[in-house]
Formats: sequence, C-alpha cells, structure tokens
Amino acid sequence: MTTPTVLKQILVIPALLTTTALMASPLPADVPPPFSAAASATIQVPLGGNTWAFGGAERRQVSGNGIERWKNKEVYFITYVRINTPGSMVVKLKASNAQASQLTMTIAGKKKKVPVGAGVDQWAAAGEWQVKDTGYIAIRLEGESRTGDEFPAISDYEISGTAINTATAYVKNNEGNFFYWGRRGPSVHLNYPFADSTQAEWFYNEVTVPVGQDVIGSYYMANGFGEGYFGMQANSATERRILFSVWSPFSTDDPKSIPEDMRITMLKKGEGVHTGEFGNEGSGGQSYLRFPWKAGLTYRFLLRGVPDNNNHTTYTAYFYDPEQSKWMLIASFKRPKTNKHLTRFHSFLENFNPEQGHLERRVLFGNQWIRDVKGNWISLSKAGFTYDNTAAKGYRKDYAGGVEGDKFFLKNCGFFNQYTLYRTSFERTGGSHQPEVDLEKLP
Repeated sequence: MTTPTVLKQILVIPALLTTTALMASPLPADVPPPFSAAASATIQVPLGGNTWAFGGAERRQVSGNGIERWKNKEVYFITYVRINTPGSMVVKLKASNAQASQLTMTIAGKKKKVPVGAGVDQWAAAGEWQVKDTGYIAIRLEGESRTGDEFPAISDYEISGTAINTATAYVKNNEGNFFYWGRRGPSVHLNYPFADSTQAEWFYNEVTVPVGQDVIGSYYMANGFGEGYFGMQANSATERRILFSVWSPFSTDDPKSIPEDMRITMLKKGEGVHTGEFGNEGSGGQSYLRFPWKAGLTYRFLLRGVPDNNNHTTYTAYFYDPEQSKWMLIASFKRPKTNKHLTRFHSFLENFNPEQGHLERRVLFGNQWIRDVKGNWISLSKAGFTYDNTAAKGYRKDYAGGVEGDKFFLKNCGFFNQYTLYRTSFERTGGSHQPEVDLEKLP
C-alpha cells in the first residue's frame, strides 16, 4: 500500500475555486517559466536517480551510488536525460573499483565502444553524439568484456556539448533515500473547481484504467477531498486494492503520537475490508479492500461527508462493482476537530514504486458530480492540472493531463516527451449524466 504522499503535496496548493482562478493564478516560486533562455552547461548526472537495469535475472545492480555489482553481460542500463535543444552531446562516465573492461554506449541509435582501464576512481571518455530532436534521450550502456569478476561500478555521467544547458532535465539530488522521489516520477493531479457557497455532501466520480495501463505501483485516486482520498491501486502482479483514508487533524508522521482526542475513529466497514492506521507522510485512519479490478472497465466511486455540529465530521466511502452491479461499503470514519462538508475535490495519478518509475501509465476520469445538502446534483465539468515537487523542480518532465473524448485524463512516468503546463485548465463536454444511485439503499 502507499502513504498519502501526493495528496499532502496537493494541500499546499491554493484552493482552485473557479476557472478564472485557474487561468490567472501565478506559478509558484519553484516552478520555472515554460519558456526561457538557458545557458550552456556541463552537467553531472547521478545514475542512481536516472538509470534502470534491464535484461537478465538480476535487477538490483542500480543503487543510490549508481551501477554496482554488475556481473551479468545480459544486463544493460538505460539512463534518461531530457534536452530542450538539438546539438552535440559529449559523455564521460565515472568508474571505480574497475578492472580493465570494454563497454558500449548507444545514444540516438549510434553505438560507440567505451574502454575502461583498471583503476580506483577515473573518468572514461565515451564519445560525442549528434542529437537532432529535443525531448528525452535514452543513454544505453552495455558490457562487452571484462578481465575481473565484475564490470566497473559507475556512479555518474558527465555530459556537455551544445545540446546541454541549464534547462536540461534530470534527477539531480538524492532526496528520500535512493533517489526515491526522482525514481518514482512526477505525480499529477486534477483539481475540480466549484462554487465556494456550495455545501457538498456527496462526491461521485468514474475511473477507467485503459488496457495495458494498469502498471504495478500505480495509484489511480478518484475522490480526493480536503481531509483524505479514495481510489484504487495496482499493488503487485497478484494484488489490487480499493483504498480509502482520512487524515488526523494532528500533524505527525507517527500515528502512535496522535492524542486520543484527535484520532480517527472507524465507525463501520464493508465485508473483507481491512482497517488500521497509516503514517510516514501524515497520519490517520486507513482502509482497503483487496479487489481484482480490471483494466478497461469503468468503476464508480462515491464519497459522503457529514458534519455532526459537535466538531466531528463523518466520511463514508462506497465502491461500485460493474460486474456484480452493486455498491459496496468500504468504510466510514469519524474525524474530530472538524465541522465541515466536503471540499477540495480532486483526483490524482501517482507511482509509489520507484522501480516502476520508467514505465508510463494513464487513467481516465469521467462524469464527476457533487450533491449538495439540498439534494441538488451539480456536474463538475472543469478541471485544473497541477503536479508535485519532482516536476516543479524540473527533475522529471514526463507528466501530462487533458481531455480525451468526454473524460479527463492523467499520464505520468515513462519519459515521454510532451508535457502539460502547470495549472492548465480543461473542460470536458458530453458524457455527463446524473449518477444512477439510490442513496437510501446504499449498504
């Protein structure tokens, strides 16, 4: 399971209440302008944050230090760097603990031999390449022959040339232990604006993961709100979950430190649902149902938030199984120090497995509605696009959102070239029909 990483980052984004606000709001200080002049540069790319291993049975040769314990000739490595101007690329690699070896490096379809001599710490010249297109460049490194038990350990690439400048994008720092955030890739969000005078009691959304986009490590979060989130995950090759969590009003990463009067209380849960606490990135109550959801099918998510006028609010989550044509209760939590209806409607897509950060994933969100306390259903047909700090710093630029048919979409990871500007606003047309749900008959 994952912790509420992305939503925590969403909460620092100012509330998006109108389309005008979406379009007029300035970029935050740490988001670079979309177009700016960039000076030429020589960069040092740490392989630990930008490289994945492929081929062979051994897949853990990349650590926070870069390529290590590389014995298998069938294993090769790809490092991703994004350039914003065509030109030349001159590459050197930093090798240590090396016996004499012969490597090959391939960039833009051109392969060059890279001899590495014996030595403790050295820079070996790989060659110069001409790159004709902008976007992500895949630098492939293979082992040809070695005199020792292992190929050399390689920590960094030094890259220079006319294609390299201060806007070249790559993961620069080891933030979060073993470049956790950079290897995960950027998380992307849709924020649904609504009138701040609306007292919303229900939030409805429909989620479709296209066939082939159900990548392990993905969280397709459907119903985000000011105090929690609700969606579905691909946890492993054999396990998938429907996840619903609510934060405690007490700010801590350790759930055991939450005072008794500020703890989330579980009121009820559905059959087979696991409940407990979560920590690490904020803390609160968590529930999940192991459920074999399928790519290509559309699933419905329904959330209710009701204040009791005694400084508590109850949040209840329901999930619709289209193959059984029935709604299921996930859980109901009571949050103290809270007296409000639902706010801050949003969805997001994140990858919570850093070893899957080189794989692209995509999700569709459609037919969003809220229902106010008077029983009126209101369609949410507009959305604003935002992203997390990994994207804001310019470390990764494989993020996108928009409209596909009558649905919104989000896409991230995989090192694709097109990206969507921060706070781009979207509007979907068609496909809106009031939810077909009898609220009085929900389990």
